[in-house]
Amino acid sequence: MKQLKKYGNAPFNIAIIHGGPGAPGEMAPVARELSKNHGVLEPFQTKNSIDGQVKELGEILEQNKTSPIKLVGWSWGAWLSYIFTAKYPEWVEKLILVSSGPFEENYAKQVAETRLRRLNKKAKAQLRILENSLNDPGIKNKDAIFAQFGKLFNKTDSYNPINNKSEIIKVQFDIYQNVWEEAAKFRKNGKLLELGRQIKCQVVAIHGDYDPHPYQGVKEPLSRTLKNFKFILLKKCGHHPWLEKNAKEKFYKILKEELKDK
Repeated sequence: MKQLKKYGNAPFNIAIIHGGPGAPGEMAPVARELSKNHGVLEPFQTKNSIDGQVKELGEILEQNKTSPIKLVGWSWGAWLSYIFTAKYPEWVEKLILVSSGPFEENYAKQVAETRLRRLNKKAKAQLRILENSLNDPGIKNKDAIFAQFGKLFNKTDSYNPINNKSEIIKVQFDIYQNVWEEAAKFRKNGKLLELGRQIKCQVVAIHGDYDPHPYQGVKEPLSRTLKNFKFILLKKCGHHPWLEKNAKEKFYKILKEELKDK
């Protein structure tokens, strides 16, 4: 798998950071849209630790970016971009967090509770089967099972979705398992949020009101922690704003405005 895709023409001063962890390619539609007016980098994370992904992202950006860069991170990519910006504040001109996970542990349980509540009886049964399969040590390659989780949660996470073919290049369960276990501990001990005190640039969070990741878990902790923070809530919008019929146009309008050179 290539580590980078480029869209548009130089200078490449915007980088789109994908979610997962371990699901590269999902933000390709956003990269294509932004490339109409900007040079856009879409780096893919292949390492199975937070430090490994931060280092890998830094190496890719150092080789290809026009400094300083604007980072747009979605879902897990929002956390990774946040961590990267805290560690390399001089590299980042602006940080945009799209559909981020909550930054404090007390909000975290709401994600699973909301998803479960939105599943019908048949889907709940399917979820139990998938969970048992992931926990089965006899199954060695679990990428396909993990991909089925993604399809199931796309239904719970969307308000009024646009039918769109997935652009995930390769689902990688081992990366998800290792990185997310580490990231969850990082949030629980408070170190994730505390990193925000090292961020110098403006941070903008864009979040859907239907996203199972509660927007309060992004807005409230970051408002207390960051020096220059703005929060934007999208109505009738789930976890993938660019794939929502009611919110897509407004999402792109906001994103393009925030990425303008000022």
